[in-house]
Amino acid sequence: MAEPQTLVKTSCYHCGDDCQTTAYQLDQKQFCCQGCQQVYTILSGAGLSSYYQYNDHPGITHTRNDKRFDYLSEPSILAELLDYSDERLSIVTLYIPQIHCSSCLWLLERLNRFNPAIHYSRVNFLKKQLVVRFDPRQMSLQQVVELLNNVDYEPLISLQDVIKKQNKGGKGNLVQKIAVAGFCFGNVMLLSFPEYFGLSVYEQTFRHFFGYLNIAFSLPVVFFSGWGYFISAWHNVRNRVLNIDFPLALGIAVLFIRTVAEVLMHSGPGFADTLCGLVFFLLIGKFVQQKTYHHISFERDYRSFFPVAVQVIFEGREKPLPLSELKTGHRMVIRHNEIIPADAILLRGQALIDFSFVTGEAVPVTKTLGEIIYAGGRQTGEAIEMEVIKPVSQSYLTQLWNNEAFTRHQNNRMKTFNEKVSKYFTVVLIAVACCAFLAWLPFSLKTGTDAFTAVLIVACPCALALSTPFTMSAALSIFDRNFFYLKNTAVVEQMARIDTMVMDKTGTITTGTSKRIDLDAELDDLQRRLIYSACANSIHPLSRMICQFLGDLDKLPVTDYQEIAGKGITAKVAGHELLIGSSWLVIGDIATAPLLTRVHLMIDGQYWGYFGFFHQYRAGMAGVAALSPAYQLYLLSGDQDHERAELLRFFPHDSHLFFGQSPQQKLDHIITLQKQGRKVMMLGDGLNDSGALKQSELGVAVTDNVNNFSPGSDAILDGRSFDKLPAFLRFSKDTVTIIHLSFLISLTYNLIGLSYAVTGRLSPLVAAVLMPLSTVTIISFTTLATHFTAKRRKLLL
Repeated sequence: MAEPQTLVKTSCYHCGDDCQTTAYQLDQKQFCCQGCQQVYTILSGAGLSSYYQYNDHPGITHTRNDKRFDYLSEPSILAELLDYSDERLSIVTLYIPQIHCSSCLWLLERLNRFNPAIHYSRVNFLKKQLVVRFDPRQMSLQQVVELLNNVDYEPLISLQDVIKKQNKGGKGNLVQKIAVAGFCFGNVMLLSFPEYFGLSVYEQTFRHFFGYLNIAFSLPVVFFSGWGYFISAWHNVRNRVLNIDFPLALGIAVLFIRTVAEVLMHSGPGFADTLCGLVFFLLIGKFVQQKTYHHISFERDYRSFFPVAVQVIFEGREKPLPLSELKTGHRMVIRHNEIIPADAILLRGQALIDFSFVTGEAVPVTKTLGEIIYAGGRQTGEAIEMEVIKPVSQSYLTQLWNNEAFTRHQNNRMKTFNEKVSKYFTVVLIAVACCAFLAWLPFSLKTGTDAFTAVLIVACPCALALSTPFTMSAALSIFDRNFFYLKNTAVVEQMARIDTMVMDKTGTITTGTSKRIDLDAELDDLQRRLIYSACANSIHPLSRMICQFLGDLDKLPVTDYQEIAGKGITAKVAGHELLIGSSWLVIGDIATAPLLTRVHLMIDGQYWGYFGFFHQYRAGMAGVAALSPAYQLYLLSGDQDHERAELLRFFPHDSHLFFGQSPQQKLDHIITLQKQGRKVMMLGDGLNDSGALKQSELGVAVTDNVNNFSPGSDAILDGRSFDKLPAFLRFSKDTVTIIHLSFLISLTYNLIGLSYAVTGRLSPLVAAVLMPLSTVTIISFTTLATHFTAKRRKLLL
């Protein structure tokens, strides 16, 4: 048998991966697979070769499955996915998580060059959405999706509609309110300048005319832009709750009433400029506070990674069936890397199920024929056939998710600083106003009324209302730059009060599938080649890691190869008998539970040792461990205690390590800590952590790809920034300190203003100067201070 050729490593022209074969060459360019070669052919054939000028290696490697998109031909599914459809035109909006750069934008907006049936395609870069208009007579939705998949931009289509959720979250007319308030504010300021500089006796007619115009401009500001504050204040009063919206609404009302009264009675110019400026800046603050990440979904459940349809066998043939129509007795086909959507019995094939996302157990589990396999597992081997025993709505995973403990509304969220202060601020403000009125009442009703309204105008908590949103938004932008995405601004304050950290293991403090390999055996070059040649025939993750560990070796001829699912490999390599796998297969030991995942080696009847697999812990885990004793650290893992000894490097107390934890046990443990008065931050990555994430004061989903599925949470932490977690915690405390300081600045301005207000002689000029000056001071201070502390924590360069 001829020796195989040794390949000189080259990179794929399209995706940049190493080429393991020379079989795919075109136009003197090397490709790693037929898929990349086909994409290049499509691009060059459509005259889009300049695509590669935007990105040297824009493609990504993907696997093909001819039947994956057949469900898109089902009318019931089309009706749900299409935004509009008639005989000549169909419009669809697709969520494409791979969108990340200018080359993506460039290519996706030129889909009509690939197929003239596509009339139009436009990308919303922030939301990672693609809108496609196409002719259904010439092209189906399935063909559109297959075309996108061929150029490595496969849409994410799941039971939980990402597109509808994102569009729903974007509704509202806040921008229109800001535009109206800004327009009126500018005009009122223009009309008020003559009043500030004084009008001669001959120009008093213009003074009254400008006053009437100011009232006209104030009407849309109060009754359109600022009306939400009145509604919020009314609801809060009905519920006997005082928040910051009540004094804001009171201030707006007093400003408007006094402006109308002074202009109509020709007793003064009123406070229209202050009124419009107040509403405008408040709405700007609300807009900043509501700023969110459209491309990230924080509210997710099991439907986010369940498929829309599944392949079932009907009358001897496979056909796609919507998951909502999957019933007991249906026989479904699950292929490699596909999710099992319903509890079912294994009828055919070798099942090697990865339950890591549901239970946290990292090692795939072997299932035998006739055994029940629960929903949520992922098949990692060949195609299998299963008979559904429970519909999706009644499966174990669905029942778990619908458990009251996992869906309860959280009442354990801590109140923000604004919520605490605003109640007392409102009471003190009204008390001071009433005292000023009563003090002046015996001398002059008019002066008493002026003093009462002036206190409400000057002490209106606009600076307090702006300090938190602008500080928190600046903090959110810092976190965003460091790949830590928070659901809203309140999460920053919640993080600052945390004193206990609870962590999952697999995929959270470890890097998921990446493992460290130790070889406990002395092997010569021939034995390494024998093992490499046998493992190269397997698609099992451990076999691939062994091949990667041994390096690129020449393969030897393999015969009598057999892979026993979940046990290992038997083969004859170059005349040598090999057993590679579990202790049960190699040495017949079925009683001993290993302290770590091991692959044992036997060559020609002689035992040589084993490969030991350790999880690769994330960079920065030592830094997180150093947070103790300031923070109590706990581990709640669904995995077994294979690595207890190694984990004691990071967790100082053995009693804080819990293994084999079910989702309910994790949730119960969080409740136990909360009953002890602890403020808990939970870090997890899978469905088994969902209940604990919801129950904790702060739930953080850790992921290596923010666009992939992660459970519902308050924040999403990219694995690349795990080492910055201590800095994030310290920065959150700094941010709260900045809010407290900005409140003191606001309080200082209020005290200065009140000294004018209680005299009853507050002029519109003083109000017009004090209010914007305090606002500008607060915004400048919070922005500069936040960026300074971020640099001190090394979160900004």
